[in-house]
Amino acid sequence: FRILQHFHTTAEDYTIIFTSGCTAALKLVAEAFPWIPKGSEQPSSRFCYLTDSHTSVVGMRGITASMNVLSVPIKPKEILLSEENRLLAEEQNCTTPHLFSYPAQSNFSGTKYPLSWIQDIQSGKLHPMNIPGKWFVLLDAASYVSSSPLDLGVHQADFIPISFYKIFGFPTGLGALLVNNRIAPLLRKTYFGGGTAAAYLAGEDFYFPMKSIAERFEDGTVSFLDIIALKHGFDVLEKLTGGMEKIKQHTFALAQYTYTVLSTLKYANGAPVVRIYSDTDFSNPDVQGPIINFNVLDENGDVIGFSQVEKMASLYNIHVRTGCFCNTGACQMHLGISNEDIQRNLQAGHVCGDDIDLVDGRPTGSVRISFGYMSSFEDAQTFLKFIIATRLSKSDTEIPFQSSVTKLMTESVPDDHPSFDNTDKLSPIPQILDRELRNNLSATKTTVNWQPLEAEAESIRAAVSETAVPTCRRGGKPIIVTNIYLYPIKSCSAFEVTEWPVGNQGLLYDRNWMVVNQNGVCMTQKQEPRLCLVNPSIDLKKKVMVIQAEGMDPISVSLEENTGKDTVICESKVCSHRVKTYDCGEGIAVWFSLFLGHPCRLIRQSSDMKNRSHQKNTKGLASATNISLSLVNEAQYLLINVASIVQLKEHISARLEEPLEIEELIRRFRANIVISALESFEEEEWAEISIGALQFQVVGPCSRCQIICIDQQSGERNKEVLQSLSAARGRKTNFGIYLMNQPLHSSFPDILAVGSQVLPVLKENTEIQPPTSSEEKCSG
Repeated sequence: FRILQHFHTTAEDYTIIFTSGCTAALKLVAEAFPWIPKGSEQPSSRFCYLTDSHTSVVGMRGITASMNVLSVPIKPKEILLSEENRLLAEEQNCTTPHLFSYPAQSNFSGTKYPLSWIQDIQSGKLHPMNIPGKWFVLLDAASYVSSSPLDLGVHQADFIPISFYKIFGFPTGLGALLVNNRIAPLLRKTYFGGGTAAAYLAGEDFYFPMKSIAERFEDGTVSFLDIIALKHGFDVLEKLTGGMEKIKQHTFALAQYTYTVLSTLKYANGAPVVRIYSDTDFSNPDVQGPIINFNVLDENGDVIGFSQVEKMASLYNIHVRTGCFCNTGACQMHLGISNEDIQRNLQAGHVCGDDIDLVDGRPTGSVRISFGYMSSFEDAQTFLKFIIATRLSKSDTEIPFQSSVTKLMTESVPDDHPSFDNTDKLSPIPQILDRELRNNLSATKTTVNWQPLEAEAESIRAAVSETAVPTCRRGGKPIIVTNIYLYPIKSCSAFEVTEWPVGNQGLLYDRNWMVVNQNGVCMTQKQEPRLCLVNPSIDLKKKVMVIQAEGMDPISVSLEENTGKDTVICESKVCSHRVKTYDCGEGIAVWFSLFLGHPCRLIRQSSDMKNRSHQKNTKGLASATNISLSLVNEAQYLLINVASIVQLKEHISARLEEPLEIEELIRRFRANIVISALESFEEEEWAEISIGALQFQVVGPCSRCQIICIDQQSGERNKEVLQSLSAARGRKTNFGIYLMNQPLHSSFPDILAVGSQVLPVLKENTEIQPPTSSEEKCSG
């Protein structure tokens, strides 16, 4: 009853069916709706849905198709024109049930669609299709009810799926379907689970359902402990905020303020910093929710990939959603992505949820920020300062912020727009004075300004352009291996060697072990920077790995795999890949737990899983699908070029009080193989390389994350490194290349050694010639 009260209705009008979430509620409607299939004596049913709908709504068509019911997508502008549809008099008495689904609020852009559509479609004033029958309405309210009041006493939709965690953050595994009692008796049930049957026979086809609609459709045991918590959730929400109407006004004020400032940000050349995807101008909370969807642009108007924006935001402790947000229809509409583009992107390797943000220079998705009842004005400011700090130089910010943006900061959010302060009462959002804004911007630029000057940016981009790598190197200096590192324990310190055996998974013992928390989840420096202070070293003669750390006694782990009967093999995950591992014992677990200050264990990859294969292929090269991986993220080897490090060092050092040394930068990039090539970033033009008797194929570039911001000797973070890399590389954070070893049928021992010559093959399959005694270089 507390749920019904929240939506201003009673049990006389609605029944609540608890589900595992909003998606399960939608699936229930698709399965139970009284569809009339094609081929029946009376006209068949239609399932219509707005193209700006969540995947879980569109997915209902899979069920309707199996029932021989046609699904029809409707664009938002088409429903506005449907009032012109008129039925013949003899068709108006048809009782064929049809279902129309639309979101109360787009989860992509925050657009609020008219709740008046409910009654207009039910009454026949609007027709999604010019077809006889009776229309029922499914209102997807999951996004809407998180920040807006819904009055079901006025807007009586037939089905309303909701998700409780979107309202107050808990519980995550509980949703509900609110069913209008007018249609409840018409719903059909095929499967019956525990608790739904009033009586049934095991030996005969006899089943009599429970009388209550809720009991009839709640198969098995519902999550009753979470259901008990709901009352407290609604009560606390009301107590903290004063109700959904105040939440609506508060969250919209934050979104309006952020939108207004974002839309005004310009580069020095007048180009916009962001492209916002919206159907409204954020002037009315009745038509716009607290969601802003956008892509960041560079000064030339090109989109900066959402994965890079997400990485940058994480450095500022800001969480953003990226991609298409399970709403392909809205994504296509706003980003101009055609059906053919979606299919081509899939062929190019892009799937929902990955970090392939650009294909042929065009975005595959966008960035979304949302405001909830706990969001504050300071949160909005933090986000805006992040965009300003990472995109605008000092000369850029002087132009808009001396005039229009300053005015917006002080006038765009009036005093009567509410926000929540620490006293749990509504208070106006504070105004920002011109002086305060300047101070904020100045402070930001001093610490995190990384946008390069135009001349400097051009020189950097020239260095990384496709023409930077010569097609031959006659007379040039040879490329040699300068350093070799292996990382026996994933995310721990490097172990440097001058020569090392190569196994079938890369360097022998490289990333064979990893540290996991008490839940068995892999720990990396992202979560625990102190892992870099753990120093493992391997003694091949004694067949032990010695682990050391400051303040701790050294401890040894045998290199010989534990294959005893007492060994327990378990499954772990590394970057979504499943690997089989076994625990290394209590002694080493206590050692790591003591050093890191919380329970953790050391586990090792089992030989049963050493055929974990790489899933990528590279064009024009042999398949890599059968190459074995250890506990690495992407590939067997990671290679970096000292010349590229030097180029980046110059860029970073200009922005740091204490310049970073070459050796420190090399450690931060955690490569296996370090080479000295003549040109910076020429390694990105290679398709294959040979080092001594070993042959490698290049899998692709390494896209860097925040781990390179961690000083590998102290564990301290400095976000300037990733920001500078992003600026230097022109909207990407690639540095280094991944390699896979192509096994040789040769009598040469598989040893990788410092000083070995590196012979690359360009992507055009033109082998770079070995150097001659002449110092003359080719003009290419």
